[in-house]
Amino acid sequence: MLFRLTADLVILIHLGFICFVVIGGFLALKWKWLIFLHIPCAVWGVLIEFYGWICPLTPFEQQLRLAGGEAGYSGGFIDHYIVSIIYPSGLTHKMQLLLGTLVILINIAAYILLIIRLRKKTRKI
Repeated sequence: MLFRLTADLVILIHLGFICFVVIGGFLALKWKWLIFLHIPCAVWGVLIEFYGWICPLTPFEQQLRLAGGEAGYSGGFIDHYIVSIIYPSGLTHKMQLLLGTLVILINIAAYILLIIRLRKKTRKI
């Protein structure tokens, strides 16, 4: 039971990290200090997608599931709804390149907005 709960926690952290990689630039519009945390996370996320690397959270989560006596991702809310988002079936390298490019474009838009806001503030001073 403890391994299952810990594995579920890891998958939630994994999903949160992915969300932060994608939309963290927009969060930095409100909290500027997030830039220093978001940029390295976004770079890591893009590199994982572009090079087909495996995030260290993935094998950790799988080891926890095996230690808990599970064979896969069957059953439960987290397994049914969240795992399929992080590990979609049929994910190809081309799709990973597209996802990585999408992350870059979303974050470029966020940081352009941030730069525009910062320039407006400095002009008012």
